[in-house]
Amino acid sequence: MNAVFLNTKRSGYSPDQCKNTMTVGELMNMLDDFDEDAPIYFKNDDGYTYGSITRYDFEESVVEEN
Repeated sequence: MNAVFLNTKRSGYSPDQCKNTMTVGELMNMLDDFDEDAPIYFKNDDGYTYGSITRYDFEESVVEEN
């Protein structure tokens, strides 16, 4: 099975501590390089745990900047 794994990491305790994150457009462009039918998984803790993503996992909100 071909799959796409996103290696996740903890970058901070609030969004303003997470520098250099991709934009939605950049993520869409990056995903263009992969088979559109490949499942996407999150790889956490160097592969110790894994996660999946569904359409219900997306949330949009306003983040106040300091």
